[in-house]
Amino acid sequence: MPNYYYKAIQKDGSLARGELFAQEEKLAVDELHARGLIPVSVSLTGKRGGLTASFSFSDFFSKVRKRDVLDFTQEFATLISAGLPVDKSLRILVSVTECDKLKSVISDILSAVEEGSTLADAFGQHPRVFSRLYTNMVRAGEAGGVLEIVFEKLAEFLESSQQMRDFIVSSLIYPMLLVFVGLASVIILMVFVIPKFTSIFADMGKALPTSTQLLIDISNFLTEHYLIIIIFAIVLYILFKSFLNMESGRLYFDSLKLRVVYIKDLIRKTEVARFANTLGVLIKSGVPILSALSIVKEIIGNRVISDSLTEVLRGLKEGEGISKPLKLTNQFPPLALHMIVVGEETGKLDDMLLKVSERYERDVKNTVKRLLALVEPVMILIMGVVIGFIVISMLMAIFSINDIPF
Repeated sequence: MPNYYYKAIQKDGSLARGELFAQEEKLAVDELHARGLIPVSVSLTGKRGGLTASFSFSDFFSKVRKRDVLDFTQEFATLISAGLPVDKSLRILVSVTECDKLKSVISDILSAVEEGSTLADAFGQHPRVFSRLYTNMVRAGEAGGVLEIVFEKLAEFLESSQQMRDFIVSSLIYPMLLVFVGLASVIILMVFVIPKFTSIFADMGKALPTSTQLLIDISNFLTEHYLIIIIFAIVLYILFKSFLNMESGRLYFDSLKLRVVYIKDLIRKTEVARFANTLGVLIKSGVPILSALSIVKEIIGNRVISDSLTEVLRGLKEGEGISKPLKLTNQFPPLALHMIVVGEETGKLDDMLLKVSERYERDVKNTVKRLLALVEPVMILIMGVVIGFIVISMLMAIFSINDIPF
């Protein structure tokens, strides 16, 4: 039977920690309720939040990860949904949060609230931790008196975004490992192995095959000018980042990505899913559609698609609705536009946007899987050809020296 580690609030408002055995998480939560406790977090022992997860690299570098913000949001939603006041909930979270940087941020928010600041303004003082989207949803929740509902939706939104990021990162681990191993193998062969043979071939005084001579020349260049190569790579990286930091450079690079086969479909689907999910959650939380669309425009990653929403904002202000201006941008797929039209006509735009998001998130996952199914064998083939070329070239030189037909 699994062993769960929990943090919960007792009747007197104090924090209780402990472990209990249950077949699943829901039964563990039910058991805590039966004991008169309000669960803050329940997790399997050994996972993050458990007894063995007291250290993280994020704490070491004093950086608040998105996962930390998600955990805070889920726990805060649980506490205020249980009827605890905002200040008391924040005070509890200061004591249970393990990330030192986030603990300091929550303390600042608590101090601001106790001094009379609104919760949204207190969150807004920490834009590097809590995004504009986050702050505006909290402000809408405060204005509408539905703060607990807004935090539940925020938790769902952040968890959905985290799952998508985790899926993409985990999908890229194997291809990146292949690239690293392949490059490392080639560098070791060119820098350490081939120079050993070079001196042997030089003593023989015989002409080498063209492919072998080419490898030796490349090897000599790498070993003799490695500092220049490293400096050149660093300068090139700095120039590229500077180019992307320029408005025109970022716009050109993003437009270029939208012209690459396969990549352009993946980018569009990803941005459509992000657009629909964020806008749907904001509207459902009570944020006015104009404000919501302004926020969404800022979080869209591709500058071309983001800039196209300027015309959508103009159309909304002029009373054209959202579906017609979106169609004119030529950036959104017909199916997504059709679903948005239906949402506008039925008065359920927020629900339809969330359905669009679900649909395109599935499409993104399927597209990533198909791309990886194509990329992985191609990378293996390329590495095999490169390493095979190096090995065969060296064998040809050895055989030619010994006058053995190859």
